[in-house]
Amino acid sequence: MGLQVFGAKGCPATRKAERFFRDRGIDYQFVDLAQKAMSRGELESVLSAIGGEPEALVDLKGKRAQDRGLAWLDTDLVAELVADPLLLRTPIVRLGRKAVVGEDAKAWAALLKA
Repeated sequence: MGLQVFGAKGCPATRKAERFFRDRGIDYQFVDLAQKAMSRGELESVLSAIGGEPEALVDLKGKRAQDRGLAWLDTDLVAELVADPLLLRTPIVRLGRKAVVGEDAKAWAALLKA
């Protein structure tokens, strides 16, 4: 499996991730979460890679999450994120069984070295 960058075209952090890999000549597959949601299996794979805390995947500062309030966080959070992928913190960079959530150039570089 190759490198994947999940995000939204209008997201500045996603654009930084794309630029990071493009500047290093690294091929990647971009998945626009506005067009295609992650499957539950993909999301659970990312969760496993980052320690299993679904709250770490949620963009709590984002307008979409703020508009919904916090009550939905007590539900099946993975199901909520599959149903509404724009609640995810982006970018999500995945390479095999490893993943990095959010803007973190050092972690992206480490992911490439591993």
